[in-house]
Amino acid sequence: MKAELNQRLTQVGPGTPGGEMLRRYWQPVALLDEFDPTLDPRMAVRPVKAVRLLGQDFVLFRNASGEYGLLDRDCPHRGADLAYGRNEGDGLRCPFHGWKFDTTGQCIETPAEPAGSTLCTRIRQRSYPLVEKSGVLFGWFGPEGQTPPPFPDLDCFVAPGTHTFAFKGLWNCNWLQAFEVGIDPAHASYLHRFFNDGSLEDSYGKQFRGASAGDVGGERWPMTRVMREFGQPQISFVAQPYGLQLTALRPMTDELTHVRVTNAVFPQTFVIPLSETMTITQMHVPVDDTHNYWFAFFTSFAGPVDKTAMRNQRLDAVTLPDYIPKSGRHNQWGFNAEEQMNRTYLGMGEDDINVHDQWACESMGAIQDRTREHLGTTDKVIMANRRMLQQAIDAVEQGGTAPGMADPALHDQISGPDTVDGIAPAQQWQAWWQETVQARREAAPWSASSVVRTEPVA
Repeated sequence: MKAELNQRLTQVGPGTPGGEMLRRYWQPVALLDEFDPTLDPRMAVRPVKAVRLLGQDFVLFRNASGEYGLLDRDCPHRGADLAYGRNEGDGLRCPFHGWKFDTTGQCIETPAEPAGSTLCTRIRQRSYPLVEKSGVLFGWFGPEGQTPPPFPDLDCFVAPGTHTFAFKGLWNCNWLQAFEVGIDPAHASYLHRFFNDGSLEDSYGKQFRGASAGDVGGERWPMTRVMREFGQPQISFVAQPYGLQLTALRPMTDELTHVRVTNAVFPQTFVIPLSETMTITQMHVPVDDTHNYWFAFFTSFAGPVDKTAMRNQRLDAVTLPDYIPKSGRHNQWGFNAEEQMNRTYLGMGEDDINVHDQWACESMGAIQDRTREHLGTTDKVIMANRRMLQQAIDAVEQGGTAPGMADPALHDQISGPDTVDGIAPAQQWQAWWQETVQARREAAPWSASSVVRTEPVA
């Protein structure tokens, strides 16, 4: 890849081609948990957060009525930082000269101006549309005055709050290299390889620790065993209205093959299985060119999510209030040479595989230098996604509509998408996986009548 193209694909700031494209999509801004005083005691006194996304600075606050506002952070008077503003219940007041703004950005007071002044009626700070979905606040940062696209009906946003859980974490690298790990079907056999399989009874909420659907001679196989013993996946993909549907086949015997169907939801979301009854929808939102937050949505197709268990598992790996990982370059991501020799392929822990992905992404550098890479046949999805990214950036730059979830015309065609990890009859795997996910969908208490539009993978 030429250096100029790498820059075009990775820059996210205002006015950059890539940044303008990403601004056409709803972006996760903050967890509702971030306003929970039990997790951040400051919120009991002053529910205000500084937010940085897409290379821009914003302030997010909640008023006394429970309404949220997302505004540009620099006060329109003389540029002071509104993240230090006084939250007075009906609005956020700049401490510099007392100008106050409501959640829409309208200036409602300019107390130093002469009596009778109407200056505040003519001042409006730019505000951004917000939508609350599945425990997360989403913002839309497209051109001012344009109508945002309808919010997508992905499973993680359709399921009730009882059946979803959201979490996030910061990675010190560009968003694209982080996303590309999530749509790489081959890496799981190596980066996440465990030399021993954990108990299936203790797999709740743990990625790759649950069993694959199906069995081998009546025996349930943990995903870790499949990934370890069959490391040459046959990868294919097909275009869908939302992006790409990916299939990785790992032939096991003449009669059986392992099937893993995942999804690349353009431009920065992937959907993968966590277990037979739970999926992960993960979005990588750029903070700026060299940092990104991952937001993960766990969706249960069976009983309600045990949010306390899920949250506690993940809180152990981060520091609040900014969800900064405890592992990183500063401590070699927890690397342990003895573990690498005897327990895991990487040597960076057995409890949180997010650290494995974090190392893969961050160790490339803040922005991966793609002029130095050499891609193989297993990188076909990476190459296809980069072509889509180039096309989308070009389309927006030329005044067109961004594809997938940003295109209102495609809204009714995008749902689900389905994902599976299982052991199937080698000759009927296509029918098997579709029957398996449809049975799961019909059994879900919240989507018994849903039918997700999907096509067989050739």
